Amino acid sequence: MQIGQWTFPNQVFVAPMAGVTDRPFRQLCKRLGAGHAVSEMAASNPALWDSVKTSRRLDHAGEIDPITVQIAGADPEMMAQAAVYNIGKGARIIDINMGCPAKKVCKVAAGSALLQHEGLVARILEAVVKACSPHGVPVTLKTRTGWDHDNRNALRIARLAESVGIAALTLHGRTRADRYEGAAEYDTIAAVKGEIGIPVIANGDIDSPEKARTVLDYTGADAVMIGRAAMGRPWIFREVDHYLRTGQTLSPPALSEIRDLLLHHLQDHYQFYGEYTGVRTARKHIGWYLQNVPGGQHLIQRINTIDDTANQAREVERWFDDALTRDDAGALLAA
Repeated sequence: MQIGQWTFPNQVFVAPMAGVTDRPFRQLCKRLGAGHAVSEMAASNPALWDSVKTSRRLDHAGEIDPITVQIAGADPEMMAQAAVYNIGKGARIIDINMGCPAKKVCKVAAGSALLQHEGLVARILEAVVKACSPHGVPVTLKTRTGWDHDNRNALRIARLAESVGIAALTLHGRTRADRYEGAAEYDTIAAVKGEIGIPVIANGDIDSPEKARTVLDYTGADAVMIGRAAMGRPWIFREVDHYLRTGQTLSPPALSEIRDLLLHHLQDHYQFYGEYTGVRTARKHIGWYLQNVPGGQHLIQRINTIDDTANQAREVERWFDDALTRDDAGALLAA
């Protein structure tokens, strides 16, 4: 799998998700088999670049190249400036967000709202590609199948993207109107792959190794991008990669490994966010790890009342240690 001059070790990528795919999570997913990870969406408005939230999203210290930064906005000039700014911060690939369905993004005509304005799409893509070209930085696009079921224009957008020099296209198999509801469809992804020559990455409802294989075979896509299925299950990337390479299914991680992964993730998370924000934002990650584990809900309830990182991590460690010594550890592991 290649984008521009960059070759990736496999065809299993981490989807950008606001509030999820921060630097600690991206690094964890890469250690667990992801071939590539795209940063959280960064604003193109220069007035926001020095904010705490944006500064964190642009922190790539210790990440393995190529670092890919996703930018969002509706003004071609601002988007071009944001691309160059992020290149200066270490970006080696710039990804343009035209797929986010969130109301706060769409109400400023960004994200998937741009699919209603193909002329503006063209101007944004042209401006960003032109700005990145002197730096040798490829530009990719992440989008959806259209605004709604009556206005699926992914084919036109894909042809346009290829014509202006976009290096790869990620396509989520839903319209903006679908948000994340219903089932993703892959006919449009297959149609797009059949029409353009640049790499196509399939996204949407890929939640198992078998599903990844099915989607790749059905669409002809060059790679898959996994998002929500990795929340609390970052080892899905090694499972998918192994299955795609060998056709064999990996055993699920032992409960002791899940314990170690979560505790390591928490320490990275605390260091990245600091005490106040770290303990609060870690709660959702702990909840995702434990949401399907018997007895996990009791720990989640306790975790939500703890306001310091040391006690939060200690409570998680104690819970896992107790679970590993109980007779029902096997049941927890199977879950």
